[in-house]
Amino acid sequence: MSWKFDNPLHSLASEDQNVAARELWEGESLGGIKENNNRLPQPVVGLLILTIITAFLVTAPLWGQRPTAAIYEEYIKLMDTPEVKSIADDGKKMEYIVNKVRTSGSKWVALQERHPVEMDDLRIIRSQIEELQQKNAYMDEYTVVGNKIVLANFEGNWRDDGTRVRTQPWWDKGYTIDIFFIVIFCVSVVIVVKRLPNYSWVPDHDKSH
Repeated sequence: MSWKFDNPLHSLASEDQNVAARELWEGESLGGIKENNNRLPQPVVGLLILTIITAFLVTAPLWGQRPTAAIYEEYIKLMDTPEVKSIADDGKKMEYIVNKVRTSGSKWVALQERHPVEMDDLRIIRSQIEELQQKNAYMDEYTVVGNKIVLANFEGNWRDDGTRVRTQPWWDKGYTIDIFFIVIFCVSVVIVVKRLPNYSWVPDHDKSH
């Protein structure tokens, strides 16, 4: 069971092993099943790579981050201003609030654009946000899930006051686990494929018995 590593993308098996594999391939009837030695289609490989990259991008904090209570605090603050109260239409009210916050140089603009809300949404979560503000809570640690504002399930470092940091990290622990298993999977597939005769060899099924 010797291995060859001089050209691993061509074959990981020695020549005598490839010869034995070819003889078995052509000599075994396999119950009448004729299996060719085709290479793995490149579109399939491309689709696998695209799937892996897309999965990471979708779940990465940049794209998969849930909206936090912090990004709507400025919206809530403007709801009772005379300018907003003077507007009758909810849609125009929301448009005014969004533009006002955007021009004020808010640090949450990018997340606000990624997680837009309507005036009815603000009315629903308003009391919950104001309650958290009264408790001096860390607003960026509370996420908006439907009509509820809940404490995020992330668990980071400990603060001096004994509380845990619950803001979403830029690199999730799950990503490390994913990369480990993806590498193991890809390496295992390459080993299995490259221990067989190279795809340039075409079996002659007429030799089967």
